[in-house]
Amino acid sequence: MDDSKRNKVTGKGIPLPGNDIDTDRVIPARFMKCVTFDGLGEFAFYDARFEEDGSEKDHPFNDPAFKEGSILIVNKNFGCGSSREHAPQALQKYGITGVIGESFAEIFNGNCTAMGIPAVKLSKSDIEILMDEVRNNPQTSLTIDLDTRKVITDSKEYDLDLPESYRNALKEGAWDTTAVLLANKDKIQKVSTRLPYIDNFTTC
Repeated sequence: MDDSKRNKVTGKGIPLPGNDIDTDRVIPARFMKCVTFDGLGEFAFYDARFEEDGSEKDHPFNDPAFKEGSILIVNKNFGCGSSREHAPQALQKYGITGVIGESFAEIFNGNCTAMGIPAVKLSKSDIEILMDEVRNNPQTSLTIDLDTRKVITDSKEYDLDLPESYRNALKEGAWDTTAVLLANKDKIQKVSTRLPYIDNFTTC
């Protein structure tokens, strides 16, 4: 099976209420002085999770009830502000494999898709119901099913919204641009023979 395809993503939920949570809250800028994205996960929501002395604040990521969670449930305009790719990278390195929300900043949604993370929308009322369901039973299993366009829990199904181009990229594994390039190596080499700037302009 091609592990780059994202037909379904299943996990437990983490409800994170609040509108307009921007990328600086997801990953404060001072933690972005890194060569790679590795290690960003421990700094996800750092300022919202920790006091200056390092003690924990009341935050869903610090709640033992949601420690097994891998699907983030959010409200409106999540991921707004800076277009920094570090925000979805920090979430992924923390262990987030899917995001369900009322709405997302467009660039944040695109960055998630480019990393293989479905960021799907439900209505405001469905988000409220879903958050309550997970709060009342943190062991609730959630599935983001891109084939049926549903978010499925132990007791209910919700109709999800996701741009068709994003859905196809996730389902077909085309979000992984490196994998797409490697799969088309022969075609790339064939085209390269026709490009004069690659062949020292000898064919033009």
